[in-house]
Amino acid sequence: MLATQSSLTFAPAHAQDAEALVALRIASMRESLERIGRFDLVRARDRFLDSYVPEYTQHILWQGVRVGLMVVKPQGLKLWLDHLYIQPDHQGLGIGAAVLAQVFARADAAGQSVHLRSVRGSDSNRFYLRHGFELLGQGEFDVYYVRAARRVAG
Repeated sequence: MLATQSSLTFAPAHAQDAEALVALRIASMRESLERIGRFDLVRARDRFLDSYVPEYTQHILWQGVRVGLMVVKPQGLKLWLDHLYIQPDHQGLGIGAAVLAQVFARADAAGQSVHLRSVRGSDSNRFYLRHGFELLGQGEFDVYYVRAARRVAG
């Protein structure tokens, strides 16, 4: 069964959710990072916890079950998609695409661009390009993307 925007719900995260969200992040990224020789359990944990702000974090629920998380931080005229992770056994079902559609609708309503970074060599790079992000630049370990602001006709 493929996910649709209507089959997804979101629930706010709380401070006490941090460890469960770290575990979800590690589970969703581990295989991809191991394949490119970049998996480090401590770094994966610290990178998430160092920037964890529950107010911008949401659990992604599909059919009432938590299957992922997203962190969207407003930054002036842009939204920063800091994290988007889907549990491995729920990847490929359209959940990530449906989540992006929600993020895009929010950004479009406000006339904001959406920015993110992805690990070089990760499968997520193809996903983001397929969903309308454009390459903004590359660092030693990360790739930066933008989806330009679009105004909704009203």
